Amino acid sequence: MSTYTLNQYPWWKYLLIGLVMLWGFIFALPNLFGEDPAVQISGAREHVTIDASLQNRVVGLLSAENLPYKRLELEDSRLLVRFTDPDEQLKAADILKDRLGRDYIVALNLASSEPGFLRALGLSPMYLGLDLRGGVHFLMQVDMDATLKQVEESYVEEIRAQLRSEKIFYTSVGRAASDGVLAEFKDAAERDKAAQALHKNLPTLQQDEPGPLSLKLTLGEPEIREKRDFALQQNITTLRNRVNELGVAEPIIQQQGNDRIVVQLPGVQDTARAKEILGATATLEFRLADEENDWYQAESTKRIPLNSRLYKDREGRPVLLQKRVMLTGDSIVDAASGLDSQSGSPAVFVTLDGKGAKRFEDATKDNIGKRMGVVFIENKTETKRVDGELKKTSYTIEEVINVATIRDRLSRRFQITGLDSTREARDLALLLRAGALASPIEIIEERTVGPSAGKENIDQGFRAAMLSLVVIAAFMIGRYKWFGGIATAALAANVVLIIAALSMLQATLTLPGIAGIVLTMGMAVDANVLIYERIREELRNGNTPQAAIHAGFDRAFDTIIDSNLTTLIAAIMLFGFGTGPIKGFAVTLSIGILTSMFTAVTGSRALVNFFYGGRKLQTLSV
Repeated sequence: MSTYTLNQYPWWKYLLIGLVMLWGFIFALPNLFGEDPAVQISGAREHVTIDASLQNRVVGLLSAENLPYKRLELEDSRLLVRFTDPDEQLKAADILKDRLGRDYIVALNLASSEPGFLRALGLSPMYLGLDLRGGVHFLMQVDMDATLKQVEESYVEEIRAQLRSEKIFYTSVGRAASDGVLAEFKDAAERDKAAQALHKNLPTLQQDEPGPLSLKLTLGEPEIREKRDFALQQNITTLRNRVNELGVAEPIIQQQGNDRIVVQLPGVQDTARAKEILGATATLEFRLADEENDWYQAESTKRIPLNSRLYKDREGRPVLLQKRVMLTGDSIVDAASGLDSQSGSPAVFVTLDGKGAKRFEDATKDNIGKRMGVVFIENKTETKRVDGELKKTSYTIEEVINVATIRDRLSRRFQITGLDSTREARDLALLLRAGALASPIEIIEERTVGPSAGKENIDQGFRAAMLSLVVIAAFMIGRYKWFGGIATAALAANVVLIIAALSMLQATLTLPGIAGIVLTMGMAVDANVLIYERIREELRNGNTPQAAIHAGFDRAFDTIIDSNLTTLIAAIMLFGFGTGPIKGFAVTLSIGILTSMFTAVTGSRALVNFFYGGRKLQTLSV
């Protein structure tokens, strides 16, 4: 093969490399436009509409206070008000919270300022972590001992009900001093009958006989793991449901270990408000409907019957319910949405604990055919700025989320019908299942990053990356001349591809992630150093320039693969076993290794082939 044809690429390789770089430029482009401080307004309930009338109202409120804003955007059932200054953002948020009332959620946010045509193409900038964007971070510990205690308490009532149904006489049933449920009997025969019946009906419980007339039942390891996992996941669901009220963009709520939950709320600066929402208490009440009085008349005249209470449903319509509470949500252990087997209409299937089942059966057996309301009750604390000081106000939300007809005697398992849609059924099941925390949680770690600190971190990280690029470029060009310039161009392309990949994957960039990018820049030119030193060695050995270029790229390739592969393995291990910032570092490092393999080898060789391939060379600028 002639040395003149050694370093030439076919046209399709140049086209492929060009398309990859075009893809990288397009996906990285949204990150150039930054973010605007914004106030996001959304409905606190589904029936609250976000429309042009609300937009006009917000414009009027801001104009009355002489607060300039950049623009308003009405989209995706939310109103976004953009500002140019964070101080104006904070003032506007306080005013809108006070004037709009509790029907609306007013939250601080940072909104991407990318042009509309990029959003229309589905392109978005990469997410920024708390250390770059600002916000609050909570590490929460779930009380697993309380979880198991609740399960054992429910089994106490269940075991009592089973023994009564089997007509087995017992002297006492209660929680044991250490763990499990302890049942005492008047003689051994009754104990043996109980053991057989409970083994048949509650096979997951392990049995032991600590005394001649005693039977101890404990949870097995599989059930303990299942209950702990269920409590953890239910708490995550509950917290995610509550975070929605804060209106936070891109919240992170995830499991850490076996009993901890990480909650990160980017853009949120009011730590007290976040704690109030995350720790709010909620419950449910089942009450019979007042069938004897007119609900609308009671609302209009304000004359409420003595034994009834006036509520409103989510549409704002009056509902009269009896004062006597049939059942509370504390007795619900599970709820799932589905379809009624007879009518095919949406339904929610509810499971109660033993005590709740007995109480509900007694309450419904004489009320078949009557209507029953489900009341959602939530206690909240609101923080407002009054005369420059933060003041807390406690209030309670009570609303009827469903009114349905009792079709049959309801016991441990029953269904709620009369729902408008499967979506409403799913939402109701979520409220029943996750309206309150399954287990107590404690905040064991709390961090707050202000927006100014986040902006400073971004600026410092950007300066560090640019300074690294300039220093590396100066070194490469000074040492390898024209070839050093090619390496610098490949390095710049590598940074573009990293940002594009992070944007496409919607990964979260943190300060350690920026460190990973800077480290990748040094590792990327390391491949070029190996290649260029090999080319120099080939020239010293008397090879022609074209042969030296060919040998330099080919013979250094195996070494480059080995060194990058070992680093990639280390990055994968960091991602697999690390948490939080370590994972962010591992993600950017892994992406950087893969992109540098493309730019430092394929990209730089394409440029070398373009400028030097197929030519008669006497010397090389390397």
